[in-house]
Amino acid sequence: MTYAPFGSQGHGDVRETSTVRPYAVTGGRVRSELSDLPLEALVEVLPGAVSSFGLPPEKRAILQHAAHTYVSIAELSALLRLPLGVVRILVSDMQEEGHVTVHTSTPVNVHTGHGSSNSGLSLSVLESVLNGISAL
Repeated sequence: MTYAPFGSQGHGDVRETSTVRPYAVTGGRVRSELSDLPLEALVEVLPGAVSSFGLPPEKRAILQHAAHTYVSIAELSALLRLPLGVVRILVSDMQEEGHVTVHTSTPVNVHTGHGSSNSGLSLSVLESVLNGISAL
């Protein structure tokens, strides 16, 4: 199945599209336990995963793109021409299977002085840092 991109006049811009629907790639799932991965999360292939046999083409493509360098979820979505949600599910499945590891920047939980004392930075620590910076 082929299509011409919107507004193209010539035959040189014709691309081939996938005939597999996104829900078929994910097995009908729209979410997984880890599918809320941020767009900027970096995917790293674990040693030995590149030689994994029996993987679907989409997962093999993820392994190929991330084999030599870190690749973000957004980049994988663009490279594979798949929706972000599909790539998130595929990457989270691969992480659970032990093929890749995902590096995310976890936000700091700022504690405002209410609740338990082990829930992050206290407001007094942040005020001390701000005062120290202001004194410079």
